[in-house]
Amino acid sequence: MITIEKFVFNPFYENTYVLFDESGECIIIDPGCLDSVEEKELTDFIISKNLKPVRQIFTHCHVDHIFGINFIYRQYNLKPEIHKAAMPFLIRGNEQARVYGFEMQNVVEPEMFIEEGDKIKFGNSELDVVYTPGHADGSVCFISYLQKFVITGDVLFQGSIGRTDFPTGDFDLLMESIRTKLYVLPDDFTVYAGHGEETTIGFEKANNPFVRF
Repeated sequence: MITIEKFVFNPFYENTYVLFDESGECIIIDPGCLDSVEEKELTDFIISKNLKPVRQIFTHCHVDHIFGINFIYRQYNLKPEIHKAAMPFLIRGNEQARVYGFEMQNVVEPEMFIEEGDKIKFGNSELDVVYTPGHADGSVCFISYLQKFVITGDVLFQGSIGRTDFPTGDFDLLMESIRTKLYVLPDDFTVYAGHGEETTIGFEKANNPFVRF
């Protein structure tokens, strides 16, 4: 059974997730740790639970979600796994950071890509990958049908949706992604977003002011 631990990192209040099961293996999703304090918070948790990180994967590659990418690589020798369409954002990570007044080294590049239909496997668990562009090219969500949850990155939030005024943002495409990839899930699926609190598919379908169903 998958356990989900959430960390809120960096000035953008980005949600980083550690998922683990009874095997002790874990995956790190969107490591946004920006400084040594946040890095220590993440590693202290992993040590306290005696976990073995086996993958670092990304819902998308906006800078607030990739601040910790090099740290995770150095700490655990894990290269990032992203959708191929997100590569331009990854390559320009240091440029993105400077726009907001931060410094980043050139980020480590992936050895493999993830795409719709893939399964993210770790320990005794797996997540299904769906491609959900609109907020940014290369955006993906991770679904556990067994435990009824979805990790949405910046596609769908509690009462909101991802911005579409950044490069490659497309409002109509985002609406299509939400309606055809997320709102087809049962109402009781929990949504773990890239910012903010958890919600459910059913609540968003009934109440989200941007995309009711």
